Amino acid sequence: MFKIYSSFIFSFLFLFCSNPEPKKAADLTSKKLKVAEKHPDFNAYWYVGKAEITSYKLDQVRYGQMYKGTAVNIFVTEDFLPKKQVKADYQNKNNVSVLKLNSTKKYTTGIYPYSIMTSTFSPIDINKQALKISFAAQEWCGNTFMQLNNREKFDINFFSYFESNADRKLMLAKEVLENELWNQLRINPESIQQGNYKIVPSFEFLALNHQQIKAHNAEVSLKTQDDFLIFSINYPNLKRRLSITLTKKFPHTIESWEETITQRGKEMTTKATKIKTIKSAYWSKNGVTDKAERKALGLN
Repeated sequence: MFKIYSSFIFSFLFLFCSNPEPKKAADLTSKKLKVAEKHPDFNAYWYVGKAEITSYKLDQVRYGQMYKGTAVNIFVTEDFLPKKQVKADYQNKNNVSVLKLNSTKKYTTGIYPYSIMTSTFSPIDINKQALKISFAAQEWCGNTFMQLNNREKFDINFFSYFESNADRKLMLAKEVLENELWNQLRINPESIQQGNYKIVPSFEFLALNHQQIKAHNAEVSLKTQDDFLIFSINYPNLKRRLSITLTKKFPHTIESWEETITQRGKEMTTKATKIKTIKSAYWSKNGVTDKAERKALGLN
């Protein structure tokens, strides 16, 4: 009996492991849609035990130059523990259903490589902000790590090997987070407030460009272009613009994005263009022979 019970627990764990005056975030809920107003095919697309994986050709700005690489966005729904702020191992009435985005980049600058990953955990209830965001960058000079936990305020821990960007902890008033808007675009793009208000820029931008961690004035727009939506954020004070192109029809797949910044005195644009989108329970495909889908994504 013990062996049967142990086998059941092991199987269970294996399966689930794996401008106008800027507005405050609290003022933005009036135009957000309720959970019940999501697209009717939402559950059939996102709750089938598979993640959506999209690969991109990457032209990345770094050190005032352009570098070739790849990016991969992995979107998947998970049960999340709101107090511990980690993925739940078991079903529990306190679990929160989240859409998680693991956004990764790999590119090489000269002799040494960069590996970047940002994880954003957003409640499916789009009236609530992201519960957790973590960012990590590894390259031959060292590691950089940043994590936000959504508590009474935004509780942020930052670690870096740079003296000028050294380890610190801070509390931030709750404003809109750029990272969480990627998930909101997938859940319901029309729910995003347009206009001028404060946004905390992406953790990747803040960390790699040694920027102060705070909200900045931003101009937000969502426009239709043929079969696509173009979502844009412009930060005038940072001289930075982000533009994301997604399909107008559900499931609003992200087709490409561009990020324009001024680096070493010149304006340059990072570009990511879609290679392939697949649905996969990738966590169960970790064997030596499980390479077919990676090949399909153009990541060999």
